[in-house]
Amino acid sequence: MQINPYLFFDGNCEEAFKFYEKATGGKIEAIMPYEGTPGANQAPPDWGKKVMHASLTIGDTRLMGSDAPVKDFKKPQGFSVALNLSDPTQAEKTFKALSDNGSIQMPIQETFWAQRFGMLTDRFGIPWMINCEKAA
Repeated sequence: MQINPYLFFDGNCEEAFKFYEKATGGKIEAIMPYEGTPGANQAPPDWGKKVMHASLTIGDTRLMGSDAPVKDFKKPQGFSVALNLSDPTQAEKTFKALSDNGSIQMPIQETFWAQRFGMLTDRFGIPWMINCEKAA
């Protein structure tokens, strides 16, 4: 069994996933627009290019998402996407990339449990926690 975060965006899912691919070193597996799918007739007329489903592999996990219809979109709250890395240099690099034009809640730093830990909200409004644990 595996748990995968599924994120909803305010019409900019494709832009966000391309940003996440670059920031995390992940790989986009799919970006499927509404256009040309059975769901196209259920989407607003101008939503052909909006994302019905996106999938990004980061290491051995998958981040998924889509554009939410305007009436259904809610600002993300009550969670963070937690990204665990084994290399503190990579953790800092990823934190810096994801925080570009976002807001930092806790700068990346050493803590009692981690070589590096930081919290941010990216430019798309998605909260992240970047963690690089100390060796046992």
